[in-house]
Amino acid sequence: MKGIFKSVLPLLLIFVLAGCMQEQKEKKSTKDFMKITKEKFGRVDTMDVYLYTMTNDNGMTVKITNYGGIVTSILVPDKDGNPADVVLGFDELQPYLDGHPYFGCIVGRYGNRIAKGKFSIDDVEYTLATNNGPNHLHGGIKGFDKQVWNAKEKSFPDTASLRLRYTSPDGEEGYPGNLRVMVIYSLTNDNELIIDYKATTDKATPLNLTHHSYFNLGGTQQNALDHVLTIAAHKYVAVDENLIPTGELPDVQGTPMDFSSSHSIGERIADVDGGYDHTYVLFNMGEVLKVADVYHPGSGRAMEVFTSEPGIQFYSGNFLDGSLTGKNGVVYNQHHGFCLETQHFPDSPNQPDFPPTILKPGEEYSYTTIYKFLTK
Repeated sequence: MKGIFKSVLPLLLIFVLAGCMQEQKEKKSTKDFMKITKEKFGRVDTMDVYLYTMTNDNGMTVKITNYGGIVTSILVPDKDGNPADVVLGFDELQPYLDGHPYFGCIVGRYGNRIAKGKFSIDDVEYTLATNNGPNHLHGGIKGFDKQVWNAKEKSFPDTASLRLRYTSPDGEEGYPGNLRVMVIYSLTNDNELIIDYKATTDKATPLNLTHHSYFNLGGTQQNALDHVLTIAAHKYVAVDENLIPTGELPDVQGTPMDFSSSHSIGERIADVDGGYDHTYVLFNMGEVLKVADVYHPGSGRAMEVFTSEPGIQFYSGNFLDGSLTGKNGVVYNQHHGFCLETQHFPDSPNQPDFPPTILKPGEEYSYTTIYKFLTK
């Protein structure tokens, strides 16, 4: 009996030590999980709206509400380590409900414009709201930017994520099919904000989801014309006076549209009628590739954009007119922020030569975009 006890004792010690090590590992793992918190942000009709805050180990903070999937704040440090908010928006829910130019939201079903609010699938014509002059814009009167999404937060050692789900019923805003959409925002310890889009439908429907943050890497206290921009594109989508594609894809070389080499946003903006509001042609074959970068010389902040989408809309905040007061009492005047919206081309359902945007039953819509922040 004594001999048996002696032989078993080392095994017992091994099991005890292994259990202690596992417990310490679990405690460490839990302790090191990236932080994500949830707080009440308000109500829309009878639905609660929440604000989710993700913070990584570098002090970068992203705030997102499940109303419209809106990114309300991105706090990143400058070259000296001083943090500042680099997106336009509001501190409270009510200004978002009162109306705004799509600050930080998920846009859908169709980001950008559809001519005259009409398209056809299999010889069936569909009519959408015309909420932008004669055209349909960003999903209509009550697009995805004005819906309360179902949200679930998750935390991992090097990533925090917010999963948003919304089911758009057949006929909503005139679109066919019951569309199930999932958008996942993830913040990493590499200072990346990753956006994964996924969707399925039970009837063929146009789909073009995008994210619509207005960025200002200087901290939103002044306009963004001094930002230096590069876009990896040699062609852009030509548009008419109503910003509807003509079908032509001109070369950017030798024009004010050329950002294949670095230029400040304000350098040639006076030579572009109305300012920049154009889709650049990427044709990256579905791979997640770096397609743009922006640098703010004053703060040293920079942002790189990666995507698997075939286009990127560069918008220079032309329609900001001083009528909105945002965070910290800052008045948002023209060109106060810029957008780099990864997406398909405008009016693609009516442009057979553009990359297709019709999602069919049995298919999965799946794209990824990454906004990565750094200093130089």
